[in-house]
Amino acid sequence: MDIKNKTVIITGASSGIGEATALKLSKEGANVVLTARRKERLQELKSKIEKEGGKAIVVAGDVTNKNDWQHLQKEAKDTFGSIDVLVNNAGLMPLSYVKNLHTDEWDTMVDVNIKGVLNGVSAVLPTMIEQKQGHIINISSVAAYKYCPGGAIYCATKSAVKMFSEGLRQELAPNYGINVTSIEPGAVDTELMETITDKELMNDMKDVMGDVKPLEAIDIADAIFYALSQPGRTNINDVYIMPTTQKQ
Repeated sequence: MDIKNKTVIITGASSGIGEATALKLSKEGANVVLTARRKERLQELKSKIEKEGGKAIVVAGDVTNKNDWQHLQKEAKDTFGSIDVLVNNAGLMPLSYVKNLHTDEWDTMVDVNIKGVLNGVSAVLPTMIEQKQGHIINISSVAAYKYCPGGAIYCATKSAVKMFSEGLRQELAPNYGINVTSIEPGAVDTELMETITDKELMNDMKDVMGDVKPLEAIDIADAIFYALSQPGRTNINDVYIMPTTQKQ
């Protein structure tokens, strides 16, 4: 896909991977639709993009709210005329040991990490099918493949995203020309770690991470652009990307 003048919806765009992806794709000529709950952060990002010659709109919302998604997809089409790419990036990682019963955090992870992705796909799919083209990027994790300490629920949500992505690809790519990619990063320097409230786990994490130098958000943005920039005949199913210093 030639990303120039294509319309890209990016969830979780107020920081981290979402912000870096918005900056990267707008520089490549895409029209970016920025969504997250922190509207002020989105407005700051929009101003930055426009100062660099890019095009962006802000549609604040919650990925767990289906009404917010309907408003978002309508604003995207009304402003730019199409929806060509969805980057399902919004996610949470409040790791905790199951025995400590952070059950409210379990619910929130399922709502954001799984249902948020499903809501996004259901909102944009009718338009993409009508257009007979599009690309859905879902941010999964290396945690989809292996357990990490305190990650029983988090790993389960990312496994769900990875398998949903593969099922989606098999249903959509051959029949409607809609490509689907699962991006699976290792440790990335973002705000995700700030969502951990389990004090026991936080102490243990110091030993687990050790001297790992995490990836930067731009590394994931570059991987997303790589997947998007392939010709229509090529579907990048998975991008598994690790820090050089991360063993597992």
